[in-house]
Amino acid sequence: MKNKVTLFLFSLLTFIDTNAQCAMCRAVLENEEGQGVAKGINDGIIYLMAIPYILVFGVGFAIYWKYFRVKK
Repeated sequence: MKNKVTLFLFSLLTFIDTNAQCAMCRAVLENEEGQGVAKGINDGIIYLMAIPYILVFGVGFAIYWKYFRVKK
């Protein structure tokens, strides 16, 4: 169990610092001078990618909490 928690935390830490551009976006944005727009696009993609995972985790946790927890 400890290995799973460690792997989960490690995957969260590496997920935060990823670049998630498609090839076309990367080609267009690499030609820019300041790279400010490219960083904004990366942050937006990461944000949009994370929301579904958070929602699925929340629904899964709610189902687990309602049906599978041990009642005292």
